[in-house]
Amino acid sequence: MLEQAKRYTGYTAYDYLEAGKDFKKFRYAEQIGRVPAYAGLDLSDSQRERTQRLLRDEIVISLHDHVQVFPEDMGQLREHIRAGREPTGYLGLSRSGMTAVFDNGMDGTCCISSDAGWKYTDVLFDLGVRMADIAHQDYVIKAESLKDIYHAHETGRLAHVFALEAATMIENEVDRLDVLYGFGVRQIGIAYSEANMLGGGLKERGDGGLTYFGERAVERMNKLGLAIDISHSGDRTAMDVIQKSTKPVFITHCGSREVWPTNRMKPDAVIAACAERGGVLGLEAAPHTTLSPAHPRHSLESVMDHFVHAVDLIGIDHVAFGPDTLFGDHVGLHDAFAANLSTKEAHGRVEYPKVEYVDGLENPAECFYNIIGWLVAHDYSDDEIRKVIGGNTIRVLEEVWV
Repeated sequence: MLEQAKRYTGYTAYDYLEAGKDFKKFRYAEQIGRVPAYAGLDLSDSQRERTQRLLRDEIVISLHDHVQVFPEDMGQLREHIRAGREPTGYLGLSRSGMTAVFDNGMDGTCCISSDAGWKYTDVLFDLGVRMADIAHQDYVIKAESLKDIYHAHETGRLAHVFALEAATMIENEVDRLDVLYGFGVRQIGIAYSEANMLGGGLKERGDGGLTYFGERAVERMNKLGLAIDISHSGDRTAMDVIQKSTKPVFITHCGSREVWPTNRMKPDAVIAACAERGGVLGLEAAPHTTLSPAHPRHSLESVMDHFVHAVDLIGIDHVAFGPDTLFGDHVGLHDAFAANLSTKEAHGRVEYPKVEYVDGLENPAECFYNIIGWLVAHDYSDDEIRKVIGGNTIRVLEEVWV
C-alpha cells in the first residue's frame, strides 16, 4: 500500500452536507486496517522499491471494483441502502495507487424502493447522488474519456468511471442507454445472473442467448461508446454478445471454469473467443469466486492461479484485473444479499472452505500493491506488468470509447 496521495485533502463522503440533519449517519467500516495486512509477499528491498515505483508511476486501472464504504454493523445494511447515500471511500482510494477505477456501484442491491433491486429510478438516484458528492471534492474526478484518465495520471488524481453490472434497469427501453450514458456511465453489463430482456444470466437453468432486443441494445452500446461487460451473462449469451458486438468486449471480473468449476467462472472457450475479438479478461477476487485446487482457501494466490492460466490460454495482451472489492465486510454482504447476488447458484455444488475475507485482496486500497508485488516476485518484466495493470484496458478503450 502506498502513502496517501498528496492531492487528497481529507474529504469524506457528503462533507458538504450535515450528517444527522441532511442524511442519516451510520458508523462505517475502517477503510484502512480493517483486517491484517497481507503477509504472503516476501519481497526484498529492491523488489519492494520496484513495486512502489510501478504503482506510483504507471497507469493503473481496476476494471471492476466497488469503492463504497459499508456499515460496520452489517445488520444495518438494508437500512443504510434504503437511505440512498452510498459513501465513496476517498481515504482508502488515496492509498490505492490506482489511476482509474471502474466503479460498478451496488445496483444489484440498490433496494431504495424495492427489495428486488435494479429499478431504473433507483439506479438514477444512486448515480446522481454519488456524482454530486464527487463534484464537491478535488481528488477523485468523474471520468468519461481516456483524456480524463490521462489527466488524472498527470495531476495526481484518481479517475472514477461509473459502470453498471447489468442493463436490467433499461427494461425494454433501448433509449435508456442514452440516458445512462448522458449521466456518465461508460461501462455496462448485459445481465446480472438473472435473465433479463437482453439475455440469459449465469444462474438460469437454460440460456436462450442474446434476445432480439439484446441485439438492439448491443448495437446501441457500440454506437454510444459504452464498454460492454459479460461477466455475469450465461455462456451462450456471452458468446452471442462477443459475436454481435462490432467492438471488443470485456469480461471485467471473472476467472476460468477450468481452474475452478463453478457457474461464476467462464469456460475457456468463452474467454478465448473474447480475446480473439480483441477483448480483455479482468481477474476477479470477490470472496469464494476465483479459488483453485492449489489454493482452495481464497487468497491472492488463488486469484493468481487464474492469472497464470489465463496468460497461458490467451496471452498477456488480453489479461487485466477487476478485483471486485469494497470497503467493509464483503462476505457479510454476500450473506445478507444471497438471493439478489445469486451466490448459491453461482457457486453450484463445489465444496470450499469459507473465509472471512480474501487475504491479500480484501479492499481497493491494498489490491494493486499486492498484485504488482506478486508479479515482481515472480519475475514478470516491467512491460508485462504495465500491460496487465492498465495498458491492455487502455488499448480496448481506445477502440470502444467514441
